[in-house]
Amino acid sequence: MPESGANHYECAFENWLRDRRVEYLRADEHERIGPGPHSVKNFDFLLYLGPERRVIVEVKGRNFHGTSLAPMTGLECWVTWDDVESLQMWQKVLGPDHQAIFVFAYRIERLDVDLDGREAFLAGSDRYVFFYVRLEDYRRGMKRRSPRWQTVTLSADAFRGCARELARLLG
Repeated sequence: MPESGANHYECAFENWLRDRRVEYLRADEHERIGPGPHSVKNFDFLLYLGPERRVIVEVKGRNFHGTSLAPMTGLECWVTWDDVESLQMWQKVLGPDHQAIFVFAYRIERLDVDLDGREAFLAGSDRYVFFYVRLEDYRRGMKRRSPRWQTVTLSADAFRGCARELARLLG
C-alpha cells in the first residue's frame, strides 16, 4: 500500500514499479536535510536497477488534456528551481553510480486519446503515461518559466528531444 499522504501520481508510479518488480525505496518527500535556507529537498524514490545502478527520482504529476500523444505537445514539464538544485545535490552526494531523473506522470483526462502506441498504466479509473528526463538533459534545455514562483521548464522541442518512456529506463 502506498504511503499515506502520497499524491495519486506518486501512487500510480509506485504501483507501476511494483508491477514491474523494481526494487525501490520511498523517501519522505516532506523532510528537508540541512539547516535553514541551505536545506535540501528530499527526492521521492530511489530505484535499485542493478548492482551499480541507482536512480534518484523526483515525480512530477500533470494532467494531459489533449487528444493525441503523437506530436508530444501539450505536455507540461515545469519544475521548481529547488527541484533541480536538490536533485543535483543528491546526485553529487550519493556518487557516480546514481543518476537523477524527473518522472513526469501524466494522467490522461479524456477517454478518446490516441496514445500513439504508448503504454497506459491503469490505476483505478485513471490512466497514466510516464516519461522521464535525465537531470543533466533537463538542466541543459531548461528556461525560466516564472521568476515569481521560481519555476523552470523545457520548450516542447526540448522535451520531445530528451523525454523517454519510463519503460526504457529498465532496459
